[in-house]
Amino acid sequence: MITVKSEREIETMRRAGRIVAGVLDLVRSRAVAGASTWELDRLAEDFILSHQGATPSFKGLYGFPATLCTSINAEVVHGIPSKTRVLEAGDIVSVDVGVCLGGLHADSAITATVGEVAPATRRLLGTTQRALEAGIAVAGAGNHVGDIGYAVQQVAEGAGFSVVRELVGHGIGAQFHEEPQVPNFGRPHRGARLMPGMTLAIEPMINAGGPEVRTLGDRWTVVTADGSLSAHFEHTVAITENGARILTAA
Repeated sequence: MITVKSEREIETMRRAGRIVAGVLDLVRSRAVAGASTWELDRLAEDFILSHQGATPSFKGLYGFPATLCTSINAEVVHGIPSKTRVLEAGDIVSVDVGVCLGGLHADSAITATVGEVAPATRRLLGTTQRALEAGIAVAGAGNHVGDIGYAVQQVAEGAGFSVVRELVGHGIGAQFHEEPQVPNFGRPHRGARLMPGMTLAIEPMINAGGPEVRTLGDRWTVVTADGSLSAHFEHTVAITENGARILTAA
C-alpha cells in the first residue's frame, strides 16, 4: 500500500534527512587511504546518536549488522563494514545510510573517491549523479514511477553504462521499505501515479560493464557479475505539485 504523508511527517523526514546529509559529509571527508570501513561506520553511528531521538535505520534491519552499507569498487550495494576492509588510493566506495527520527526514516547514498581516480571512473560517478538528478527532475505530481526509471535509464545507457535491474528504489516513511518500488529503468507513463505527499528513495545503481549482479556468501554484499566498477547515488524526496522536494540535501 502506498502511503501519503502529512506536512508534519514530511518535515520530520526532512529533519532526519539533514542528519543523513551530515553523516555523508563526514564519511566523505574521512574516506581516505588507510581508513577501514569499520572506522567509517563507527563515525557514522556516533554522529547519528549525537542527535536527540535519532537512530540508525540500517542497524538490525532484516538482520543487517551495521549503521552504514560500504561497498567498494565492484561492490554495488550492501557491503558490510569491517576492520579488515581498508580503503586504498584509487578506490571508490558507495556509502549508504538511513536515519530514523520520530518514527520516520530518511535514506541517502553517495559514492566517494579515495584520492585520485581514473578519468573513466570519474565519468561513471558523474553519470550516476546526473541520472539521479534526471530521475528527481521528473518526480512531480501527475507523473509516474516509470517516468523516473526512464529518465535514469536514458542518462546511464546514453553514456554507455548499464543499469542494475535486480535492485530498485522504494517508498519510504514509517517503514524503511514501502510501496511503490522505483526501478531505474522503465517506460514513460507506466507504473504508480505520483501524488503529493508520497515519499520516495530514488537510487540509481549504475555499472561500468554489464548490468548483471550476484550476491556474495555473506548473503548481503551485491557485486557486479563481471567485476566492473559500480556507482550508487540516492536521495529521499517528497512529491509535491511543483516537483520533487529533496529531503536529504545538506
